[in-house]
Parts: sequence; C-alpha cells; structure tokens
Amino acid sequence: MTDRGTHDRETHDPETGNPWGLDAEEAGEPEMPLSLRLSIADALTLGNATCGFMAVYFTTTGILIPHLTGSDEFGMARHSAATAVILMLCAAVFDLFDGLVARKLRSSPMGAELDNLSDLISFGLAPAYFVLVYGLVADDAHQRVAALGAIVVLLAVVLRLARFSCVTLRDGVFQGMPSPFGALTVVSVVLLELPFVATLLAIIGTAWLMVSRVEYPKPRGPLAVAMLGWIVAAMGLLAAWAFDAPGGQLVLQTGCALQLVLAAVIPLFATARRVNNFRGNRREARAVRLP
Repeated sequence: MTDRGTHDRETHDPETGNPWGLDAEEAGEPEMPLSLRLSIADALTLGNATCGFMAVYFTTTGILIPHLTGSDEFGMARHSAATAVILMLCAAVFDLFDGLVARKLRSSPMGAELDNLSDLISFGLAPAYFVLVYGLVADDAHQRVAALGAIVVLLAVVLRLARFSCVTLRDGVFQGMPSPFGALTVVSVVLLELPFVATLLAIIGTAWLMVSRVEYPKPRGPLAVAMLGWIVAAMGLLAAWAFDAPGGQLVLQTGCALQLVLAAVIPLFATARRVNNFRGNRREARAVRLP
C-alpha cells in the first residue's frame, strides 16, 4: 500500500478538483466527464485492481473448478497457481509506482479511495481466496478451518486499510505490515506446503502483523528499488516452478522460506529500534532534569 495523497480541502473542491472550490464555468474550464479526470497514477491503481481480479479468476478456473469436476491435473494447477501469484506481484508493482507517480505528478481527488479499494481486491480478496481454495484442494476435512483463515486474512486487510485512512503517522512509516507484503507472505506460506496446522498458524500470524502497531518503512528510494528487485526475482522463481525447470521446486521453496524469514525479522528489528529510541529518550529526559 502506497501513500496516495489527497488535495487540500481549502484550496481544491473535492467534486471538481478546481482551485478555491470554483465550479467549471467560474474556473473557466469546460465540464469534464469523470473518465477524463483520472490521472496517470489512477490508471496505475486501476491496473492494480485488474491484476487482483484476474488472480481470483485464474485461481478459480485453473485450480478450483478442475478440482470440483475431477479433471484437475497437477501441471495445470501449478501453472494457474503461478499465474495467480504473478498477477498479485504485478498488482504490487502497480501499487508501488502509483504512489511514486502521484507524488511527482499529483493525483486526482479520487486517488486515495481508488488506492484503498484496489488494495482490498489485490491484497485482501485475492490472497484470502487463494487460502480458501488451498484448503478445498488440499484436504476436504480442513475446508472450514481454511475458510476461517481466509476470513482472518481478508478482515485484517480491511481493518488495516480503514486504519490507514483514519490515522496520521510520522512521515516515512506504515503502522502494521503493508498489505502487499502481507499478501505475498500469505501466498508464500501456502506454496511452502507446510503441515496444515503450521500453515494456518503462519497465516494468522501474518494477519496479526498487518493489524499490529509495528512500524514498517515506506518503500522510497533504495528501499523501493530493493522491493522491485525482490518482486521481479519472485516472478522468476514462480516461472521456473510453473514450467518445471530443473530445481524449480527447490528454488521456489527457498524463495518462499526467505519471504517468511523477512516477514519475521523486520518486526524484530522495528521493535528493537523502537525500544532503543525509548531508552534514549528516557536518558535524555533524565539528563535534562539533573541540576
């Protein structure tokens, strides 16, 4: 999730986007249809939503329907799973760049709302549905528990996005694991094919991190480049696995395991930094009180 800004209410009308709240005639501009008010950043955001929807589509047509009809083939399911995850990664790329473009070229008044709605589709619905289908395909006895895990993921993203819209934090940080990173972690847990109980606990733990108060840095500068590189590498791992390249399964599992390590280590570093800052502030306060 990126930090798409909104226009200042005192200088821009939320309906027209014109300065000082003037209507189209007073501002000397012709009335424009809604479609022409979309900015470049908004177009990228809509690409995010489209990728999330198509991820759900491939999960349904390539994994769920063949399983229910008894015509599922391992190769077809593997290709569809890889395609669905790659589409979620593409959504993350769109999400990364729409924020960068919005900061450079500015966004429309709808930008922040479009961003939240698109993130809900791509990083809430799509991974939650992936978890649900995993439970249906893996073991019929675990269907209800898998549904519970999927609901937890979806609600965690909903709560995280709602809080993001209401809470103002210091510049440069998110509160809670960003939803794209959380979605990739959830999908990595599923692809690792751990025992069912371990998979469920890891998914719930990831959902908790998304609604936690742990601070995560926003992807800017070198961090944004590193994130983009990691996404491209993940796409390569998925492609190797989908086409059954030599060692593709092992490479995919290594990448998924690394994703889980990152998901576990980043909160530890963030918490340690917060504790050190707290201790430093207390020492400074004591020094000030000393005569």
